[in-house]
Amino acid sequence: MSRKSNYIFWAILFLFITPQIISQQKLTLSVDEAIQLGLKNSKSLHSSLMRVKANSARVSEVTSSRLPSIRFTGVYTRLSKIDPFTIMMPTGPFVLSPSILNSYQLKLSLAQPVFTGFRLKSSSEMAEYQLKASEVEFTKDELETAFAVRNAYWSLFKAQEMKKVVDEIVEQMKAHLKDASNLLVQGMLTNNDVLKLQVQLSDVQLKQLEATNAAQLAQVNLNNTLGVQLITAVEVKSVPQYLAKTDDELTPLLNKAFEKRGELKAADYRAKAGESGVTMAKSRWYPEVSLYGNYYYNRPNQRVFPSKDAFKDTWDAGVMVSMDVWNWLATSHQTDQAEAGLAQSLDAFGILKDGITLEVTQNFLNYNQMKQKIIITKLTVEQAEENQRITSEKFKNGVTLSSDLIDAEVALLSAKTNYTSALVDLELAKAKLDKSIGE
Repeated sequence: MSRKSNYIFWAILFLFITPQIISQQKLTLSVDEAIQLGLKNSKSLHSSLMRVKANSARVSEVTSSRLPSIRFTGVYTRLSKIDPFTIMMPTGPFVLSPSILNSYQLKLSLAQPVFTGFRLKSSSEMAEYQLKASEVEFTKDELETAFAVRNAYWSLFKAQEMKKVVDEIVEQMKAHLKDASNLLVQGMLTNNDVLKLQVQLSDVQLKQLEATNAAQLAQVNLNNTLGVQLITAVEVKSVPQYLAKTDDELTPLLNKAFEKRGELKAADYRAKAGESGVTMAKSRWYPEVSLYGNYYYNRPNQRVFPSKDAFKDTWDAGVMVSMDVWNWLATSHQTDQAEAGLAQSLDAFGILKDGITLEVTQNFLNYNQMKQKIIITKLTVEQAEENQRITSEKFKNGVTLSSDLIDAEVALLSAKTNYTSALVDLELAKAKLDKSIGE
């Protein structure tokens, strides 16, 4: 096959395959569907889940240390050759201890802690509190991820709506410029008036380019948040809802936040873990008591006399008590560290609670402000549309200046832009308020 034929083949293949690839990279999502997809693909959320699993395994590990443990040991030893221990008897030499060169030691041990100065109990409680803290933090991470997706989704909607508004204004400006050219031919406008409209059209077209770039960047940001390919085209099918749910009073929202916020629950669990840590540090002031038992199956068995090159079984059992008599105040220093850590946890809990109070208050006030902004911007759009309509009719009839038409177009563009922003800002304000109260 010639080089030219190769080019034709690959060109045809590209033309057939590319539309299929592009068609596979389109998604039409509602905001709830986008959130589910983002939660499914989130790597940070998966990492948070692995932290929960690790803490769960830690709880099982610590709990197992409070149960009886069984350990098997097997040892083989090859000894150097020595003469057997013999004694001379009237009847001749008598071998008292033969020379056994191969030694086999099999041991099965059982140990059960009875009292450890509350060390094992405190360690188990600490692990359980850490597990609970990681579980509520996972819930918090889910809310954070959902909010990030929601924010990116509405930012894309906002950017696309902004582009639509600018596109609409560009088309209107082109139509006005056409009318102005006709009026210029009829002698009803000056060349300067037409130039003003051309300059205004160029300015709006520049804004159109900026709006197009902003929409593309918002698309890439949403794709990154969703965990899909960055070239995926996502079509948003949800629209902002003006009547969003909220409480009329701040106090119920604060109470709900204190009850549901994962960070606050996690801080509380870590403070309780700190209390258990203090108890565990003090455990070394107490003696430790444990039971033990060993079963031996050795060849030769040292407890059997005289030694024989054969397996013999023996056992032992007992109670062991141990206690630090003097460790240069290490226990006291460990206790001081644990108490300082507990104090830090309690301070962190109070700081976090104050921060949540401030966050909920700010989001509550901002949400109410956004609701009022919707009313004002909607009225402004209606006024700007009517003003633009009247000014446009006057311009077509040659009874108004081009500068007046430009002012009307700019005012309408600004009003529509502000209204679209207000709609999306209201959705985001509601999302922030819901997140700040743990919903």
